[in-house]
Amino acid sequence: MYVVIVGCGRVGARLATSLSAAGHSVVVVDSAAANLRALPPEFSGFTVKGDAGDADVLRQTKLDRADALVAVTRDDNLNLLVAQTARALYRTPIVLARCYDPEREDVYRTLGVETVSPTSLTVMAFLDLLEPPRKR
Repeated sequence: MYVVIVGCGRVGARLATSLSAAGHSVVVVDSAAANLRALPPEFSGFTVKGDAGDADVLRQTKLDRADALVAVTRDDNLNLLVAQTARALYRTPIVLARCYDPEREDVYRTLGVETVSPTSLTVMAFLDLLEPPRKR
């Protein structure tokens, strides 16, 4: 699979490294060169330094050939913009985005973008931990 990952923070870097280790072709985009340099030596993919909101930067990733795009920047607006671009202009088959604001998830899904919300996942994890142990 050919995957474009937008955002090379903790999540993006770890995802890119895992996919690369599993034999997938990966391109990581980030506006901060330091984030890209921090990828571990075992990452065997490619990097593009630039603002993923810029059409020229996305073209450099060869998004038109990608099987998937994952947008995991810290900016919900940028994640949505990049996801919409991948879905509408490049017809990327799988488009996923991190969405911090759970109230925005419906908007993403309406546009055909699957989301992961760290806020919602954290709340669910805490609720599970607060539940009394179930009798087996």
